[in-house]
Amino acid sequence: MAEEMRILMRNYGKIDPLNIDDYINANGYKGLEKARAMSQTDLIEEIKKSGLRGRGGAGFNAGMKWGFSYNTPAGQKYVVCNADEGEPGTYKDRLIMENDPQSVLEGMAVCGYAIGSNKGYIYCRGEYPYVVEKLNTAIEQAKAKGVLGDFDIEVRMGAGAYVCGEESALIESIEGHRGEPRFKPPFPPVTGLWGKPTIVNNVETFANIPVILEKGADWFAGIGAKSYPGTKLMTLTGDVANRTFIEVPTDTTIRQVIFDFGGGVPGGKKFKAVQIGGTSGGFIPESLLDTAIDFDSMGAIGATLGSGAVFVMDESRDVVDVIKQITNFFEHESCGKCSPCREGTKRMHEMVKNIYSGQGTAADLDLLERLGTVMCKACLCGLGQAAPSPVLTTLQHFKSDYTSKFN
Repeated sequence: MAEEMRILMRNYGKIDPLNIDDYINANGYKGLEKARAMSQTDLIEEIKKSGLRGRGGAGFNAGMKWGFSYNTPAGQKYVVCNADEGEPGTYKDRLIMENDPQSVLEGMAVCGYAIGSNKGYIYCRGEYPYVVEKLNTAIEQAKAKGVLGDFDIEVRMGAGAYVCGEESALIESIEGHRGEPRFKPPFPPVTGLWGKPTIVNNVETFANIPVILEKGADWFAGIGAKSYPGTKLMTLTGDVANRTFIEVPTDTTIRQVIFDFGGGVPGGKKFKAVQIGGTSGGFIPESLLDTAIDFDSMGAIGATLGSGAVFVMDESRDVVDVIKQITNFFEHESCGKCSPCREGTKRMHEMVKNIYSGQGTAADLDLLERLGTVMCKACLCGLGQAAPSPVLTTLQHFKSDYTSKFN
């Protein structure tokens, strides 16, 4: 395989994840120690300087986000780790939690010190009971060692709702309510869990924090793309030789990910398309494979980096069949709170089913495009806003797959 750059996975295979002494001997909790020697404002500025942006769907500057909560007066503030890894084909957060859970706890504790919080929650998807066991063991060991100080962390399990990957729906679930997104503003850093300032970052974001503090913001900012520095953990699935995970700098191209690290398309078949960022990601044709994987470059071609899932399709795959399954998924997972998503996902799935069965017309393609455009702008949360992306990008790049179904 081509050479990786492992920052998040620096301890992978080198330490026992359930032995905190191994983590400490690998410079664990040095970042938290350094953070506590700084003022809160200096610490937040250091994170801003690193250029670290959230490794989820929004890609917001982590230091700026922390600053909003720090500057909001409150008697209680919260730190929440989003481990509700619901994107099909994605398992990067699971890899981090299974193999280096203390790095997540350390990153959360640093955030807690920065914003003035003594309470953290890890919201883990319900399908990861064995991961929850590891996290609870890691928390107990950290408490026994006293490395977290007065910062307390608790694990909460989800119930399998995809929408709870959205931060406000996740907060609703922790509070014991039905998982539905909130109207924003106000945003969680100002008014979040139980109405208090709350930082929600995902597993990958928090795992970056200790090494940034250990090696310095300038070091991290010099890796990968300037606008989205650092590395990205990616999981390769589908029609690719190496179905594995990789960690690469963010200036790596999609072509390098698939053909250098992934080993290309097996069986002597030709590449057709790749979907990056999970089920809500756009489909990318071969002509765009030389695009870098950083957040902004991906957005410029109508795609997303998101969860880092890489789903490769060879020439034998029927795009419309894949889109039929994806639209069915979104119809099922829509929480139903807003009508553009509740009705839009259902109608989108109906139209794609009709096209796939040979009952569609050219007018359906125009209507699909119009519906998708409205959903992107009118839906309440990221689920509905991103749901049309696979449809819109395949209509743009693989329209012949649709028209070939017409009688």
